[in-house]
Amino acid sequence: MDISTFKPAFVYTIYIASTPEKVWQALTSAEFSRQYFSGFAVELEEKVGGTFRVLMPDGSLHISGEVIICDPPRKLVITWDVNWPGLIEALGSTLVSYDIEPTGEAVKLTLTQSHDRELSDDILSGGRAGWPAILSSLKSLLETGKVPAIQMEPPLKLLAALKEMGIKMPGM
Repeated sequence: MDISTFKPAFVYTIYIASTPEKVWQALTSAEFSRQYFSGFAVELEEKVGGTFRVLMPDGSLHISGEVIICDPPRKLVITWDVNWPGLIEALGSTLVSYDIEPTGEAVKLTLTQSHDRELSDDILSGGRAGWPAILSSLKSLLETGKVPAIQMEPPLKLLAALKEMGIKMPGM
């Protein structure tokens, strides 16, 4: 995959009172991710070319991808393909990058979501709504051991844009 064709759609940076090693473990461990990612479990093979998967709370596949860059505990780049019929063909792959930098007694975690084509704001509204909640929950878990209850629903603009493209979100 030629990642040079991907352009950032958005970037989020958060500071977490933790270590790079703990942040890495939280991002790559099913046990941790289930806690801050609404019951979803992240699984990956920690090597370039390895598989990346996010399983729904019921164990079914929600997201699949490939590890593009794996430099523990500093950088992880993965493809992030939501497992909805027709979605990848219509929107292409998503590239998600995590950059982890120590900053004194904290870690600067930067998440970048990139695409190889222009996508509408309505399509991007899903990530723009979801990533801040996921990263905030990750931060809370690592700093306090607790995860806040955040009510999340798919943005209506996203659902309407997908429907217009003929893509149906499973279960809806």
